[in-house]
Amino acid sequence: MRIMILAVASLLALHTSAQKKATVSKADALKQEASAQIQSRYEPYKTAAFSIWNFAEVGYKEVQSSSLLQQTLKENGFTVETGVAGMPTAFVASYGSGSPVIGILAEFDALPGLSQTNAPVKTSAGKSAGHACGHHLFGVASVASGIAIKELIAQKKLTGTIKVFGCPAEEGGGGKIYLVREGFFKDVDVAIHCHPGSENMISTSSSLANISAKFRFYGISAHASGAPERGRSSLDAVEAMNNMVNMMREHVPQETRIHYVITRGGLAPNVVPDFAEVYYTVRHPKKDVLQPIFERIVNTGKGAALGTETRMEYEIIGGVHDLLINNSLAEVMYKNLELTGGVQYTQEEMEFARKMQTTFDITPPPLSNAGIIKPLNTPRESGGGSTDVGDVSYAVPTVGMRAATWVPGTAAHSWQAVAAGGTEIGTKGMMVAAKTMAMTAIDLFLNPVLILKAKEEFIQSIGTYQYKALIGDRKPALNYRD
Repeated sequence: MRIMILAVASLLALHTSAQKKATVSKADALKQEASAQIQSRYEPYKTAAFSIWNFAEVGYKEVQSSSLLQQTLKENGFTVETGVAGMPTAFVASYGSGSPVIGILAEFDALPGLSQTNAPVKTSAGKSAGHACGHHLFGVASVASGIAIKELIAQKKLTGTIKVFGCPAEEGGGGKIYLVREGFFKDVDVAIHCHPGSENMISTSSSLANISAKFRFYGISAHASGAPERGRSSLDAVEAMNNMVNMMREHVPQETRIHYVITRGGLAPNVVPDFAEVYYTVRHPKKDVLQPIFERIVNTGKGAALGTETRMEYEIIGGVHDLLINNSLAEVMYKNLELTGGVQYTQEEMEFARKMQTTFDITPPPLSNAGIIKPLNTPRESGGGSTDVGDVSYAVPTVGMRAATWVPGTAAHSWQAVAAGGTEIGTKGMMVAAKTMAMTAIDLFLNPVLILKAKEEFIQSIGTYQYKALIGDRKPALNYRD
C-alpha cells in the first residue's frame, strides 16, 4: 500500500510539474506576443503621447487628452463608460467577461506653469501648463497594455476581463478618490499602474498621505491711505495664518511636509483687499497622524481671522491615502520588468541627454542608468510625493513601476522632465512600461494563485481599517485649477 501511495504521489507531482511547465511555456509565448504587438504600434502610440504632451491640459480640464485615449480604446473594441463618478473627463473602458478582472490605471493631466519645448535648454513653449510629471506617457502606456491584453482575450488565449481606468486630476484633484469612493473598483481583483521617472524600478516605497485645502478670507475694502481705519485686510489674515503655520513647523512630527501658495492677495496696493486666498497642502506618511496636523492648520486660519477681524472659510480640495505596498505583486512585476529591459539611447539622444545634464544642480548619474533595472527593494530617489493611487491601494491589491522616460538624474515637476517627455527618450520608456504592465497582467490571468496571494497580503496589510475618503463626501473639485 505504501509503495502504491508513493507511486500515486509521484505521478501527481509529475503531472503538477508538467502542468506548471506548460503554464510557464504559455505565459512566455503570450508575453512575447503582447510585447511584439505593443512594439508594432510604436508610431501611433508615440503620436498619441506627443498629442497629449501638446494639449497640456490641467486637472479636470483634460477634454482633448481624455477623448483621444477613449477613442483609441473604442477603436480597439473596448466598451467605454464616460463621465463617471461625477468627473467629465473620467472613464472606464472594459473588454471581456468574468474573472479575473484586472484594472490598469491611466492618467493624463499636466501641471500649471511649467511650459517647455522639447529642447535640452530652458525654453518656454508659450503655454500655461506642461507635462512635468509625464502623465501623457502614463496614459498612453496604460492604454497600450490594455489593448494588448484585449487582443489576447479576443483570440481566446486569455479569459477574464480587462479594464482601463481613465483617472483625471492626479495632481491635486484626486480623481481616483472618487472612483474608489463610488465603488468602481469593487469587482477588480488587481490594479496595475506605472509612472514616468529617471530610472527603471518597481515601486516598493510608500507615498505620503496628504490633505489640501483653499483658505479664503473676507474683509472690508477701503482706501489704504485715505481711510485705512475703515478697512479690514484679508491679505493681513492670509499673512498672519502663514506666519503661524511657519512657527508651527517646529512642533509637528519631523516627517511632516507643509506647502502653500497665495493664490489671491488683492489687486492694488492702495486698496485694502477684501478677499484673499491661500492654498495649502499638508503631508505625512501616516494618514492617522495627518488629520490632527491639518486640524491645527485650520485653527491657525480661525485665529488669523479673529485677530484681523475678517471672516474665514475653507474648502478641502483633495486628500489622498498613503500607498499600500503589495510585495507579492511587486515580485511578479519585477520579473517582467527584467524581462522587458531598460531604455537604449541613440547617439543623438545621448548628446541631448548630456546637454540636459549640464543644467542639473546635482552630479548627474551615468546615462547608462536608463538601460538598467534597479534591484527590487531599491528605495526611490524621491519618496516625498503623494498620489491618489494610494486610495486605490486601500480598495484592491495594487502594484506599480517606474520607467526611465526622463534623462537620468531628472527631477519630477521640472522643465527638464517636460522636455524629455516630448522626445523619444520619453516614448521609449513609455513602451517599457506598457510591455511590463501587459506581461504582469498575463501572469495574473494565467495563474490565479498569484491573485490569491496578493489578496491575502492585502487583507493582512489593511487589518481592521475601513476605507474612508479623506475628502469626506465632497463632490469633485472640478474648478480647483481656476
